[in-house]
Amino acid sequence: MERVGGGGDCCGSSSADPRSTFVLSNLAEVVERVVTFLPAKALLRVAGVCRLWRECVRRVLRTHRNVTWISALSADPCHLAQHCLVRVVAEELENVHILPQTVLYMADSENFINLEECRGHKRVTPIGSRSNRPQEIEIGESGFALLFPQIEGIKIKPFHFIKDPKKLILERHQLTEVGLLDNPELRVVLVFGYNCCKVGASNYLQRVVSTFSDMNVILAGGQVDNLASLTSEKSPLDIDATGVVGLSFSGHQVQGATVLLNEDVNDEKTVDAAMQRLKAANIPEQNTVGFMFACVGRGSQYYRAKKNVEADAFRKFFPSVPLFGFFGNGEIGCDRIVTGNFILKKCNEFNYNDLFHSYTTIMALIHLGSSK
Repeated sequence: MERVGGGGDCCGSSSADPRSTFVLSNLAEVVERVVTFLPAKALLRVAGVCRLWRECVRRVLRTHRNVTWISALSADPCHLAQHCLVRVVAEELENVHILPQTVLYMADSENFINLEECRGHKRVTPIGSRSNRPQEIEIGESGFALLFPQIEGIKIKPFHFIKDPKKLILERHQLTEVGLLDNPELRVVLVFGYNCCKVGASNYLQRVVSTFSDMNVILAGGQVDNLASLTSEKSPLDIDATGVVGLSFSGHQVQGATVLLNEDVNDEKTVDAAMQRLKAANIPEQNTVGFMFACVGRGSQYYRAKKNVEADAFRKFFPSVPLFGFFGNGEIGCDRIVTGNFILKKCNEFNYNDLFHSYTTIMALIHLGSSK
């Protein structure tokens, strides 16, 4: 089979079996079944064969709605030129079956952007496949990339607000453009403040969050070391800048829930109790992603040298949900549930000051609707 110039109708070479040429040129059902097994990059290449194939590829890509992820871990980063996440992403993108529209990636700041002072934020939670045990990575080079496809009925919008000493008040249109205001279908917001050790960074983060914290939405996130870009020519973007980044999730299909593991949650029994509260939200587990945003002071040292306590508890209650996150220097969230009937449920009385914490962990679930 050969491609005919101009992307017109399919034709075969003179030596090709005329029956197979006819099938692959005219029977869309057969072509669609064949190309379903191809990863997205291969699909884009074969879409240029002819008009029929192009339409088949479009239909196949529309059915690939599951969130995909890539995680990486290297115990010995010293002998390698690139961060393990960069290497693994470059390799695994060849095998991804979705066409990513939005990508969220995180990595340990010490190795990813070579910060001399990273305030102990080496620890990342890259969690692997559904068949793998989630891992709280406390030492070594690690990271993950979450790939969100375009999903019908759901809008995922990134936002980035940079602290400007001359203009501390955000204009309403800035929030509206990214779905944070005047958006009745807003359901979940992941929000992160970066360069949290800089003067005024925490206050700016709280000011931004206060603009939408009183709405019936799930809020989850934390404070991280720095903002970096795999696609920017300048990385890190600005090592001295402070700001707020995140993703807004909108759509009637989106459901979410968060629970707060406070300082009283300090053993396996109390962690299990917190996971039971999250389980009680009855969030569907298919096409759902879990997040764990923990204080750098937690982890194995918090649980008397027991490793992976919180991640293991999550898997016990949500064995088919992948878990991602990081250890940072401040957590954002509270006990909240937003379900398909748009009713906000609170496990405790809520006020604005209850959103920002230290020495805690925020566990979150985000459901992105049926994948069918």
